[in-house]
Amino acid sequence: MTDPARVRRHAERVRELVASVVRSQIKDPRLGMITITDARITADLRDATVFYTVLGDAAAQSGTAAALESAKGMLRSTVGKALGLRHSPTLTFVLDDVQDQVKHIDDLLAQARTADAEVQRLAAGKAYAGEAQPYRLDEDDEDDVDGSDEPAGSAAEVPPPGGDRR
Repeated sequence: MTDPARVRRHAERVRELVASVVRSQIKDPRLGMITITDARITADLRDATVFYTVLGDAAAQSGTAAALESAKGMLRSTVGKALGLRHSPTLTFVLDDVQDQVKHIDDLLAQARTADAEVQRLAAGKAYAGEAQPYRLDEDDEDDVDGSDEPAGSAAEVPPPGGDRR
């Protein structure tokens, strides 16, 4: 079994190595403004997934993906030598779409705020259809005729079957 702490350390090291190599050694003009956000490695240390974001439009993203694919061999050999493992992990690059998800959630929250404001605007100056407090409170119980706390015809007034058992 592989130690999970060791796997996390290797994943962090893969992220640092790939970021360093991309910044300093890859001179591909297709490579855009890239940020390596995360790396995950399998428990057997054979496959690593590297997540990245690219500043720009879809053309910049596709160009960066192509540049990373063409530099995958050099990146893999650098990572393998630096980690000192028996087998160099295969690298898979995945575009991290966290920013798109954040924008989508922000849009949904803005729609919810707008809808709430509209409900508040419609509710301003309106009155309840019935009483403001539709439930009976303890103060209302003092109006009973017989003075008991139970409503008329309740089970307390009806004797048990078979007579009184006291």
